[in-house]
Amino acid sequence: MYQLIQFISRKRAFILFALLEVLSLWFFYSVNNYPSAVMFNTTNYYAAKALDISNSIVEYSNLRKVNDDLSDENKHLYEIVEKLQAQQSPVSQSGFNYKADSAVAARFKFTVAKVTNLSVAQFNNYITIDKGTADGLSPGMGVISSTGVVGKIKSCSEHYSRIISILHSEYTVSAKVKSNNEIGSVKWDGKNPSIVEMTDVSRYKNVRVKDTIMTSDFNYVFPSNIVIGYVSKVGLKPDQTFHDIKVKLATDFSTLSYVYVINNKLEKEQKALESTDSEVKK
Repeated sequence: MYQLIQFISRKRAFILFALLEVLSLWFFYSVNNYPSAVMFNTTNYYAAKALDISNSIVEYSNLRKVNDDLSDENKHLYEIVEKLQAQQSPVSQSGFNYKADSAVAARFKFTVAKVTNLSVAQFNNYITIDKGTADGLSPGMGVISSTGVVGKIKSCSEHYSRIISILHSEYTVSAKVKSNNEIGSVKWDGKNPSIVEMTDVSRYKNVRVKDTIMTSDFNYVFPSNIVIGYVSKVGLKPDQTFHDIKVKLATDFSTLSYVYVINNKLEKEQKALESTDSEVKK
């Protein structure tokens, strides 16, 4: 304690000068607006720079995990492609051998995109991805994740696309029950973002909890047999001839990071051909 007092006594002139300097600077910046603003902006600039460097370090440290996630996503994509190709391989049913035309077998093209924005708490939810017309995308294309159906593209700019999520009150997907191929429609009721409803399935068809619900063959947007979800509840609508089916979605939209956009290269040809049916009726 005595040594501290001795030190202060010896350096009292310098300590007094330092205190007066700090006090004068405080008065200067507190009274004058311009220097105060300059100091505030400068401080914010360097604080932002420090935060940016910190975020860059964190992102760099997470690169291994990101690469692992991408590897898993690519693995799932390859499995989906292989499954689709297997569906087009020769099959024998009731004595008939069938093999799709090579163009039909290769009609689906996949584009990987990163999710940049999404919502799950609205009545009508949308997703934004970082690919657009410059990458060959266009409105109407289907979108899936590594786990299941996501939605379809509503609009595109050059480098971004807006997706109508399956969590949209006006969006319907043609679906089927895997165990018996019974066709129905899947639609969100605007309540639980992990549950959708399947309608138009006859009450006389056997549907069980945990049955897999998949895309049907009757749509232009998705290949058949893409998982939508799994039956979580089966009931009967009052005075109706249809099941009341609740389906737990296979895709967790709250953690969705990457998606695959599906381009059905033969969609226009199929639509053009089928449109002749309506012309005949006229």
